[in-house]
Amino acid sequence: MAAIPQEDVLVVPRTLFEKAGAFQGFCGDTAAYLPLLLDPRQTSWRPRASVEEDPSFKQLIPYCLLAWRAEDGTPRYFAYTRGGGQSEARLRARRSVGIGGHIASCDGEHGDDTSYEAGMRRELAEEIEIGGGWQSRCVGLINDDSNPVGSVHLGIVHILELERPEVAPRESELVDCGFETLDALLAAREKFETWSQITLDALRSGLLV
Repeated sequence: MAAIPQEDVLVVPRTLFEKAGAFQGFCGDTAAYLPLLLDPRQTSWRPRASVEEDPSFKQLIPYCLLAWRAEDGTPRYFAYTRGGGQSEARLRARRSVGIGGHIASCDGEHGDDTSYEAGMRRELAEEIEIGGGWQSRCVGLINDDSNPVGSVHLGIVHILELERPEVAPRESELVDCGFETLDALLAAREKFETWSQITLDALRSGLLV
């Protein structure tokens, strides 16, 4: 059997995150973090297998929330369930409102904002197909050191404003997909992964604008 190719992912030292100002939960002050976190003098490419269990590094993860506003003005958000074949075993069978994944070395050699943008768009194209146009806004960051998954990742939250609610999964592991109101999502909050819970709470509190 052929060996599985090594995947190198974009990381920053935890000490850099702490220097910028470590927090727990959601932070909307992107200007205080992104220039530092996406500085190629600070980032590095490291084997994913070696950093998945190493909290001395934070893997940078774009976390995209897909939004569509109905004719009555009520926003609705794309949600789905991660199926049993999902690569991250620690997140299987959980609901989610975020689309995204690791920034890989194939996304650009410099490990800067250009590499990050390319990685975000690649992850979106791999996981879903969006019908119609959309605009992206970076609205904050998520950190959750309360569990093993969160301790090695740092989420960068984007809202994608869609022209129309046409999103189809490209991966079989994304099931039970559809757009729902914030009230409906909050009613099922406990079924969602931790990052989605943090995102939903930020939406409810008016922190995501």
